[in-house]
Amino acid sequence: MSLNEQLMTAMKAAMKSKDTLGLTALRSIKSAVLLAQTESGSKEKMTEAEEVKLLQKLVKQRHDSAAIFSEQNRPDLAEPELAEAKIISQFLPEMLTEDEVEKYVQIAISKLGATSMKDMGKVMGIVSKELAGKTDGKTISTLVKKKLMP
Repeated sequence: MSLNEQLMTAMKAAMKSKDTLGLTALRSIKSAVLLAQTESGSKEKMTEAEEVKLLQKLVKQRHDSAAIFSEQNRPDLAEPELAEAKIISQFLPEMLTEDEVEKYVQIAISKLGATSMKDMGKVMGIVSKELAGKTDGKTISTLVKKKLMP
């Protein structure tokens, strides 16, 4: 089932159950998808990789907003953002655990013969391409730094 079909099904269910927060999150996904499709020209469908990237961006935006609201001591605004992020995350594929990502990082480091932080960009490039849509760049970056730091 495509993302649009999943969204429509979830939106109908949210409307029937009168879940306003869920409906807001689902509508924001639908809006972002439509916007991305119109930006890319007349292309009707997005690829799965593009959809995953878009969803990850939406989740990251929600987490960033929640962090800012928490810093400003506004839990009343932070909680809905985190709830929306959780709803949007349901449409993402299964993410890899930190241990699984660490294995990929270790393989890339040994493949390249990386020894210092100078090689971080090369390692990040390889791992990011391999794990696109399966984890976020922040996790990869943290693990690469941990492995390359003396």
